[in-house]
Amino acid sequence: MSNCLFCRIVAGEIPAKLAYQDESVIAFYDINPQAPLHVLIIPRKHIATINDLQPADAELVGKLYLAAQKIAGDAGYADEGYRVVMNCGEDAGQSVFHIHLHLLAGRHLSWPPG
Repeated sequence: MSNCLFCRIVAGEIPAKLAYQDESVIAFYDINPQAPLHVLIIPRKHIATINDLQPADAELVGKLYLAAQKIAGDAGYADEGYRVVMNCGEDAGQSVFHIHLHLLAGRHLSWPPG
């Protein structure tokens, strides 16, 4: 997906401040943070939306959440609390069509959001 912003970050064509990476997942700080800690966690594999997930992707999606757990813990927010959210589609606020978790922490996050 040469026109996908996040695929270009994965490929190293666009720089990003990394928070975490492994063979399946890359995480980087959001350029427009909505909390003191705001990290985007993406699979290296391009999957446009939640609706495009296949049963074979279940383990990969689990790895996104494990990365969120590690990043939040390493940043000192495991006990205090943090939020992870994934938007699906334009009406839900998805602006880059490559699945990604938003990890937010460091301030009180009210409910319901948005």
